[in-house]
Amino acid sequence: MTTLKFQAIRARQSEAHTVLSFAALASDLQKFAVIERVARDDVGALSGFQRPQIAGHIREIRDYLEKPEAILPNPIVVAFTNSVQVFDQNADGRCTVEIDIAAGAPGMVVDGQQRLTALGQVHEKDFQVFVSAIICRDDEELRRQFVLINNTRPLPKSLIYELLPTVTGLPRRLGDRSVAAEIAARLNYDEKSLLRGQVYQHTNPTGIIRDTAIQRVIINSLSDGVMRELIREPDGADLCFKLISDFYGAVQYVFRKEWVDHTPKTSRLVHGAGIMSLGYVMELLALLDGARTSDEFSKGLACLIDNTAWTSGEWNFGENDKRNWKSVQNVNRDIVTLAQYLVGIVRADIKRRRSQAPDTSEAAPQKLVSLS
Repeated sequence: MTTLKFQAIRARQSEAHTVLSFAALASDLQKFAVIERVARDDVGALSGFQRPQIAGHIREIRDYLEKPEAILPNPIVVAFTNSVQVFDQNADGRCTVEIDIAAGAPGMVVDGQQRLTALGQVHEKDFQVFVSAIICRDDEELRRQFVLINNTRPLPKSLIYELLPTVTGLPRRLGDRSVAAEIAARLNYDEKSLLRGQVYQHTNPTGIIRDTAIQRVIINSLSDGVMRELIREPDGADLCFKLISDFYGAVQYVFRKEWVDHTPKTSRLVHGAGIMSLGYVMELLALLDGARTSDEFSKGLACLIDNTAWTSGEWNFGENDKRNWKSVQNVNRDIVTLAQYLVGIVRADIKRRRSQAPDTSEAAPQKLVSLS
């Protein structure tokens, strides 16, 4: 059998989409729908969009479905871009859906992956479930529907953010993060990145630096920092990528003992608080010291070497505010306190170096990213 036919109901919703509902046996559902888990190939291209399966949750669903009284009223949402035709549509929405499976399963599961996986483990009966089908015009539209449908569900935000660069036409609050998410992802797979493979994402679970922390640094800079001007250049995304890669490459070099082989639990340098607070140092060095390369950033960071407590000791924030190195947390007040401390030392060092060097020009005042 190369085609599957179902009696369906078409809902009158968006003029741009075909939305259908029908019942299908689990065995048939697995013939026309697949679960594409999010991944990247060797050159960093993104494919799929589903998070890793949750074994415990799947077992619970399977054990329940094996009971005689089990029901599953929630539909599996499947999106198609081809191989689906709708026939014999009546005025009341009743129609026939024909799915061509000759070349494999053409549908992608948008919602209900854990339920579908559990259904595949039930061997005593062929459970019939409801299917909500969306026929999309292309893969981009399919991804957009996944993001919009799941954004109100408890999916990991980092997974949503990683998908954003592949989608257009999103609400402003999601679209604004798309550039930052793309640069953060590129830091993971670009051969020129000094952070290659070190950013935690769903496609790189071994990374040590949270992608959301790097994204926040980029968003701050794009909003009111050096990247705000860089991004307007013809090669703006490349310039922003190089800037942040070179800066955190310099951080690794200057504080290599506190970076290499550490995790956020053993070093506040690779912790969200350290990454984000250093983002303000990057702004200061880029705008006031003109730093752009890894070597230039390294020179500007040197003044911090004997004034930090990334892995041991105490932070001396002044005014009787001394804290154990572990007490700095990934909360706004601690990030601001740590950033102000680091920026203060670097700013004083820039002033000292300027006072010792001949004044050859008057630099125009630049606005720094606010610490509020």
